[in-house]
Amino acid sequence: MAAPKYGFPVPLWRTVERLRPPGLGRTRSWRSPLRGPWLTSVFGAVLLVCLPAVILTGLLDYVAYVPRFGQAFPPGVGWLHLPLFDWPTRPSWLFRLTEGLHVGLGLVLIPVVLAKLWSVVPKLFAWPPARSLAQVVERVSLLCLVGGILFEMVTGVLNIQYDYVFGFDFYTAHYFGAWVFIGGFVTHVAVKLPTMLTSLRSRSLRTELRTPLAETKPEPAEPDDEDSLVALDPGPPTVSRRGALALVGGGSLLVAVLTAGQSIGGVLRPAALLLPRGRSYGDGPTDFQINRTAAAAGVLDSDVGPSWRLSLTGGSAPVLFDAATLAVLPQHTADLPLACVEGWSVVQRWRGVRLGDLAARAGVPAPVSARVRSVERAGAFNAAQLTGAQVLHPDALLATHVNGVPLSLDHGFPARVIVPALPGVHCTKWVGSIEFRSA
Repeated sequence: MAAPKYGFPVPLWRTVERLRPPGLGRTRSWRSPLRGPWLTSVFGAVLLVCLPAVILTGLLDYVAYVPRFGQAFPPGVGWLHLPLFDWPTRPSWLFRLTEGLHVGLGLVLIPVVLAKLWSVVPKLFAWPPARSLAQVVERVSLLCLVGGILFEMVTGVLNIQYDYVFGFDFYTAHYFGAWVFIGGFVTHVAVKLPTMLTSLRSRSLRTELRTPLAETKPEPAEPDDEDSLVALDPGPPTVSRRGALALVGGGSLLVAVLTAGQSIGGVLRPAALLLPRGRSYGDGPTDFQINRTAAAAGVLDSDVGPSWRLSLTGGSAPVLFDAATLAVLPQHTADLPLACVEGWSVVQRWRGVRLGDLAARAGVPAPVSARVRSVERAGAFNAAQLTGAQVLHPDALLATHVNGVPLSLDHGFPARVIVPALPGVHCTKWVGSIEFRSA
């Protein structure tokens, strides 16, 4: 073996070869005739196109929580913070789109990721792990890439189902895990993109889609090429490449059908069998998603009964409203989405008092922000801060009715916030006070 081929001096290379553990290196254990640079590159191309959308929407969703107010999760990220800009209120479905795309597309790509890992699994047994500095960089990027994407997928799926068996804070781990994955992804693309493009040109997709099982042959490879994905001793094919692509594509399509309805709604919603926490949440007009019930939030009947008062502060003196007084204020109706970080969303017709009108009655007609507090006793979601633009949007409401009926207790009776493009967790329920701030 010539030293320049591997990037190591000959004596060192021979020492490494003598230390080869049994079963490592390019062995005859992997016999699938489908494995090869072309099929791997097809899966890689799909991920190269789609994963940036998952990454971008995930980072945008972090911005939607307005990190400058310290209410994004995790609150402190050091130099990994994103540009601090206020999340827009138009279009009203913006957060619904970004979060639905982040979760939905992430789920749809799971079969593609698993197929890509299957196609390159022999590389996990390569010996030596790296033969040059370039391969060292590649293997480190692979560790971040594979480890990062598996971590993000597993914890993301568990979070969607509200199953926190991992025992650590999901949001902190998911955010920092995302950056590990992004680093590995960018580095791996920079190293392998030329190889992927060459491999894609080596075969015609149209031809492969027309090739039946009986004519499926292994890709050509040099026998002494230690980096080749092509099997040394290929077995007979049990599925054609078009069959493999159809299997992976069909798996992604099935996942899409089983999950898309929770974000898109309409005729697809009954097919969303993977919806978390059951499929019925109330009666008639209030039968839509509930993340936190009144019981889970520690809200008692006495907190929202006849003695309930809404306190508005920020002006020269506090202003108090009871339910009856709030009901005679000018009312506004708007069709607005309610979207959650777990990927589900709904559009309902809300009615209530504009937040801008309440700010004016509090003596702060042009607030720069507002602090909304709930009467709930349990959990970390008893307060949320809104920007001035969110408060003054003409459809931003302190809602008392939904779909023509009063809010149910679990949906936030007697009043909850609903603001265009606002993450659902910040649409505070069981509102007890709003502090409008002019500075």
